[in-house]
Parts: sequence; structure tokens; C-alpha cells
Amino acid sequence: MKKALLIIFTLTLILRLNAQTFFGTGGIIPDDGNSISFPITVSGLSPAVIDTIHGLAMVSVNLTHPYDSDLQFSLVAPNGDMVLLSYANGWDGDNYTNTHFTDTASVYIVEGIPPFTGYFKPQEMLGNINDGRNGNGIWRLHILDMYAYADQGNLLSWSITFGNNPTGPFHFDNSNLPIVLINTNGQDIPDDPKILVEMKIIDNGPGNRNHITDTPVYDAYAGIEIRGSSSQMHPKKSYGFETWDEAGEEIKASLLGMPEESDWILNANYSDKTFVRNAMAYQTFRNLNNYATRYKYVEVVINGMYKGIYIFSEKIKRDANRVDIAKLKPDQNSGDELTGGYIFKIDKTTGSGGDGWISDFPPPNHDNGQTIFYQYEFPKSDDITATQKTYIQNYVSTFENVLSGNDFDDPVSGFRKYAVEATFIDYLIVNEVSKNVDGYRLSTFVHKQRESLGGKLRLGPVWDYDIAWHNANYCGGTEYTGWAYQYPCADDFWQVPFWWDRLLQDSVFANNLKCRWLEKRETVLSDIWFDQYIDSVATLLDESQQRNFQVWPILGIYVWPNPEPIPATYAAEISSLKEWMHNRLSWLDNNMPGNCNSVGTSELILNQPQINIYPNPVIDFLNIEILTKPGQEIYVECINQFGQSIIKSETIYSGKELTYIHLDTKKLTPGFWIARVISDKTVYQKKFLKVE
Repeated sequence: MKKALLIIFTLTLILRLNAQTFFGTGGIIPDDGNSISFPITVSGLSPAVIDTIHGLAMVSVNLTHPYDSDLQFSLVAPNGDMVLLSYANGWDGDNYTNTHFTDTASVYIVEGIPPFTGYFKPQEMLGNINDGRNGNGIWRLHILDMYAYADQGNLLSWSITFGNNPTGPFHFDNSNLPIVLINTNGQDIPDDPKILVEMKIIDNGPGNRNHITDTPVYDAYAGIEIRGSSSQMHPKKSYGFETWDEAGEEIKASLLGMPEESDWILNANYSDKTFVRNAMAYQTFRNLNNYATRYKYVEVVINGMYKGIYIFSEKIKRDANRVDIAKLKPDQNSGDELTGGYIFKIDKTTGSGGDGWISDFPPPNHDNGQTIFYQYEFPKSDDITATQKTYIQNYVSTFENVLSGNDFDDPVSGFRKYAVEATFIDYLIVNEVSKNVDGYRLSTFVHKQRESLGGKLRLGPVWDYDIAWHNANYCGGTEYTGWAYQYPCADDFWQVPFWWDRLLQDSVFANNLKCRWLEKRETVLSDIWFDQYIDSVATLLDESQQRNFQVWPILGIYVWPNPEPIPATYAAEISSLKEWMHNRLSWLDNNMPGNCNSVGTSELILNQPQINIYPNPVIDFLNIEILTKPGQEIYVECINQFGQSIIKSETIYSGKELTYIHLDTKKLTPGFWIARVISDKTVYQKKFLKVE
């Protein structure tokens, strides 16, 4: 106690030496979703220039509010530069009483307890303002009550203090990562709509350092907005942006080596202190030969203020280089054109949510009236026509009716007639490896190609895994045991569709899952692969994570929904993730359903990356997945040890990306066989085992 009093006394004494304090009045803090600013006019500041010799040192606040975590408040400089003081802190505590924000405090505001009496480090550095500007002018305390719950607050008073030897701007001028520079020209970045900003990207290529003064590879405009749903509670924001011209029109651009497009994401990953989890989910899904959003780690500066590490990634979107399905236009409302392509998702209606429809089938847990809501993603809800809505709703309804029916596992007329089984298996694997508490029930994307190009529902791409991989302290997220698809929180509004329980009742699906698991555990799902991937990210970010956590000092501090114990260092965060990962993989090895009857997949699989077959061994039906180009003639033969063709499929014409052939193998005798795929006069083959 004596030590704490000495610190407070010392801070007070330092701040009073040659200090100039300016006082403002207060007023009602509205509870209607609108922000309010309270001004202070600073004049006669001596010296007028604020820097590290004499500059902004402290902001003091007195306010009443019955629910502190509703509040966000920032200091706004005369030119519009903003420093976040406190964001959603204090849970259901009351008031800020004699609360002093100063960079030299020993306690971070997120660690404080209401009514936050004393000295606290703000959520962003006041020193960012001390850059040699003139301190005279109108300063504002900007306050927003983020939740309209009839709990109005009142600002009683506030003040701003200038003193000797304050902190200065966070120094950042170069990185081993690409650098993204954003200038909003005094505008706040809103949740919606996007605003026009200037954007530069510095990227001198692998192995080269990037300096903020280097010639940018992109130097133009963007439209930017805050994105996310529950993640918006965090002070470090994620952003969605489009590359624009000066008039605010979309333009396509190739950024950071990714294919040309206009829609992009800057993901903050605030609660994931490893910065690994989202990227590892993308990489895992891609390693299973599916499209996943491309990404790169970058460091971001907004209006001259360093904001830390971000994942710069593609937005999930219909595009030849992203979700490669046909472009469905408003005038395409009949025939084959009407059948695709569509993207829809299961997600919250907040964030980027929109219009959609409710499934006819409630989730397994629906005692509180829970439903499954499918949202239109492409075409967008503003563009999709009534006829197109009816088509995709009816198609999904038919799939669900068949899946719930008695013959759901029929190889011809069952669910496989409407869905590509392999994508459901891979999607399940990613969600279960990561034990994703949001898996299947949120941020779940589904797409459908045009019938002439393959048709059928496909799961993916994967999205939003920052609270997966042991980073959620609720609904089983802390445990390495158990199944994510068996979501244990029955009272939660967002539930898992009935699909997954039902699919695993099909022994063929379970066997195919087991074979896929055993095959990939030897390579891209091995403990070694995950260790190497996590270590590679940690090595890449070894320099930048130190800057990030200097600006956002949250290592060792609870950030929703981190499980305990909370590692105190970045290295400990990495170690904790790897330890959990090993335990999870081991549990899945021991509990994965199905029976593959494996005799060692390494001796059954030849080095033919163009095709994949499963299950292997096979009993009655063999699935062949072929990487193709549109319009190729393809057929499959089963060849015995004497080179004789015993079974031959019909010749088909391939769609885009992947083509699937389902082959009846019941007439084959037990033993080793070759699946020979003839595609565009090219022959590929893989060995498989037929069992009783």
C-alpha cells in the first residue's frame, strides 16, 4: 500500500512541475447509439509546440455510468487525431471517479477495477500526439455509449494537462514485414459505410526490409470500414476495405502478390496473442486441397499511429481466383444459369450479415426456439432476385430433406446427390482439429456451382478461427477432448445444424473420414507439420510482436475469451498452443469414428497429386477426386494385377477445379487394384485395397 501511494505521489509531483491544466465541463452521455464530444479550448499554451520536452501528459475524467463496459472514450486533438483512452472496460461496474490517464502509469486501464480511481495507462499512447505540433486549439473528449440499454451516463468534468518530459510518439519506421499506411484525412473509420482514405503498401519482397519512406507498391485510395461482430468489443479493430479510385469507384489491384481483386481484409487478431490461429486454419484447409483465403502478415499505421500486427487477407468472394463459381447475374433466372453459383453462410446477422431464410430443420438443441438461419453472400442480398432466392432455398431444403430421410446414405439418391462429400469431410477435420467453439454454427460458408459445371453443395472456405485452437473459455473451448460439432451450450442462440450428427450416422461417411484422417496424419496433419508451421510464424513475427505488445500491452492479461492460465510472454503463448495441439491430435487419433482397415496408406498411394481416392481400403464404393480443367473428357478404370480393365466408368465432361466420380466396386475381388484415371489423354493411377 505504501509503495502504491508513493507511486501516485511521485506521478502527481512530476505532472505538476511546470504543468498547465485546462478544464472542461460535462453533460449527459446519450444512450441512443450516438456519440458526443465535450470540448476544451487550449490557448496560451507555453511553449505552444508539444513534444517530449513539454507536451501532453495526462487526461483526467470524472463520470457516472451504471455499466462501464458500455463506454468508449477517446481524446481528439485539434486536427482530428484520436487517442483511445478506454474501450469497454469494467464489465458491469459503475463510474470513472478521479481517473487519470497517463503513459507513465504502472497499471494498464484494462487491468483496472471500477470506479478506476487513480493513474492508468490509456489503451493508446498519449505520446503519439507529442510530435511537434501546436497544442493550442479545441481538444475534445469523444464518448460513445455502445449499447442502448436505458442506462444513461453523465460526464461530470474532465481536464487535459501539459507538462515536462512527457512520452513521445511510438517510434516505428521499418519492418521485416510489409507495411500498410492509411491516412483518413481526419475522418473516423465507421462500422458502416466505407469512407474514402489514402492507402500505401510498402513491400520490397521476401528477405528485404521495408521502410515507411520506401517507394510503395500500392499508392492510391481505398474505401475502409470496421468489420466483425463480437470482435468489435476489442480496441484494436479489424477492417474491411476495397481498392478505390479517387472518385470512390472500385478498382481491382494485385496486392502483396495475391491475385487481382478489389475486396480485402485487415484482421486484428486481438484476442489471439500468437497471431497463428486464423492463418493456421486457412493453411490447414488449403493443405487438404481446398481454396482458402490467401494471407500475409503486415504491420499497420493509421494516421501516423502504429497499430500493430495484422493479417492482410482476401475477402471470401466469388472470383476465378477465390471461390471459383459461375457469376450469377440478376437477369439469369432460368435454365442452367439459375443453378449457380451461390455462396451462403450460417452466421450472426451483425457484422456483415444480411437477408436470408430459416431452415425447415431446427438444430439438435432447440428447446429455446433456436433455428438455423442461412444468409445470402453471393449474389448479395441487394442483388439476388426472388427467383434465385427460391431456387437456392429449395435446393438446400431438398438436401436437408434427403439428409433427414431414411435413405440419406444411399450412394446414388442420398445426400451425395446434392453435396460433395469430400468437402464436408475436410471442413469437419479443420473444425475438429481446432476444436472451434464457433465451428459449424457461425462463419460457416457454403457454395454451389452451376449444374453444368458440377453443381452440388460444397463446404468452405473456412473463416474466423481466432478463438479456436484453445482460445475460448466457454462451451468446451478449454478442453482438448470432445467434439466441436456436439456443441455443449444448449441455451446458446446460435446452434449447430443437424447435418453433422446425421452424416456421421452413415458408416461410409465415417469410414471415408477415418481414411482421410489417417492419410493426412502422415503429412499435413502431423504433429511435426503443426509444430513447424507454428514455429515458422513465431520466427517471422519475433521482431514485430515486440512492437505490437508494446502498443497493446496485453500479454499476461485476460482478453475475452482467453482461457486460464494466461501465458505471460509471447514465447509462452506459442508453447501453450503447441502443447494443446499435441494433446488434441492424440485425442482425435484415439476417437476418430469409422474404420479404414488401413494396411499403411504410404504403400497404397502413388505420387499422383492430381487425383485423390477414398476410402482406401474400399468395400463397396470408391470415390475419385480429380484436379481438372473445364471440358475435359474423363473416365476411370479399375485394373487388376494382370493389367486387365474389370470396371470402367462412363465418360464425363469435367467441371472447374475438381471433378468427382463415384465407382461401384462390389464386383471386385479382395486384393490390390489400380484406379486408372484417363483425363484429356493423360493417365494417372493410384493403388487401392479392396476388402470384404
